[in-house]
Amino acid sequence: MSNSRRNFLKLSGLAGIGLVAKQTIARASGQQPVAATFPFNPSSFNMSGYAAPALDTVRIGFIGLGNRGPYAVNRMKRIEGTRINALCDIRSEKAEAAKKTLEGSVHQPVIYSGKEEAWKKLCSSPDIDLVYIATPWSLHTPMAIYAMKQGKHVCIEVPAAKTIDECWELVETSEQTKKHCMILENCCYDYFELLTLNLVRQGYFGEIVHAEGAYIHDLLEGNFSKEKYYNMWRLKENLRNGNLYPTHGLGPIAQAMNLNRGDKADFIVSVSGNDFMMHQMAEELAKKDDFYKDYTGKKFRGNMNTSVLRTHKGRTIMLQHDVTSPNIYSRIHKISGTRGSALKYPLPGKIATGHTGWLTEEQQTVLTKESSPPILQKLGETAKEIGGHGGMDFLMDWRTIDCLRNGLPLDIDVYDAALWSAISPLSERSVASNSAPVVIPDFTKGRWKTNKPVDLSLDKGGNTKVLDTK
Repeated sequence: MSNSRRNFLKLSGLAGIGLVAKQTIARASGQQPVAATFPFNPSSFNMSGYAAPALDTVRIGFIGLGNRGPYAVNRMKRIEGTRINALCDIRSEKAEAAKKTLEGSVHQPVIYSGKEEAWKKLCSSPDIDLVYIATPWSLHTPMAIYAMKQGKHVCIEVPAAKTIDECWELVETSEQTKKHCMILENCCYDYFELLTLNLVRQGYFGEIVHAEGAYIHDLLEGNFSKEKYYNMWRLKENLRNGNLYPTHGLGPIAQAMNLNRGDKADFIVSVSGNDFMMHQMAEELAKKDDFYKDYTGKKFRGNMNTSVLRTHKGRTIMLQHDVTSPNIYSRIHKISGTRGSALKYPLPGKIATGHTGWLTEEQQTVLTKESSPPILQKLGETAKEIGGHGGMDFLMDWRTIDCLRNGLPLDIDVYDAALWSAISPLSERSVASNSAPVVIPDFTKGRWKTNKPVDLSLDKGGNTKVLDTK
């Protein structure tokens, strides 16, 4: 463990009694929590805005072909300048099934499977430029670290890390190797989220003062399924108590607020209710199937977690997580500014410039046409046809490959991966401390003050074609 990570744990975690006391006093007096300081080398490499050497052809290796991985394989084969050279899953039949979908194409992947560490051979292969990781959460950071040290760029499914220590490892390794580490936050490429981000850039909402995001999705039966998640890994994750899946809601609003690029998150306060359903389901299933007895008597996370963040500029963010209750699916995308607001979920996205009501359908249609960012104008309809959560998955993959092929900075860098993922363990820490505020580390090491916002212009690049291959 590096000194920087030890320092963070000392200042905001393991030595938290004194810090929490100071934070509680500060909260009561209306002040911000005591800021943690870190002895970082100011000359360490800054990955924000970093453009790696261009790759005319991006040679890709996929690890994890259970749920999301196969869909990513099928999207990538539609993008010019890609070669799917490797497929890996501990279950050989999963890798073989993914390979079968590539028959008759230019992609001739090598299969890595059958052994728990076959993925290391994939990462070591000289025929790979980008490792695409879609495995259980606990494997995300170890695989990404190893891949970067083997000279590969990495894309990691959400969350990128489970602990603060892992977040720092990702940052430090990316800086040391100068390899991209992108969290695959597809919601940043959803259509209304991209529209509101561009409107923010144009000043439509004025100064942003508040935002809300969430992941509210009834996954109760799926989490207890023996088939859906390998070795019941996702059910086991639900033994932690906090916001376990913050990035879908946070990613788009973090970009709108320029977190890590002009503002930073200072601290978090998190509250979890009780578990009203998961322990009960474990008990009921165990009556019929001894397999579930191992999960009885366990303390699962609360049904609903609500976390509040405050930024350095005094903005606030509310994030919610509930994957148990029978709620209507909602990611809540709310942007509130001094001149207007936007809200999506549970209704279709709406925009307002005052308290008297939303824009009319006609007004919003005109605004959407005039203010959609170039990526939607160029590929919005095509992406819908190809699919992937309505098209946003394809937009994410296309944009990533286009940046790598043109030697451009990625929209989402390692500091975003670390910050967005850190909310989960930080929320756990706050919940465990009776909802005391917890300092959020500055993974940019102060460079948030000068890092540039995400570029939506497509003035550079944008020349990667979509192939007709089905």
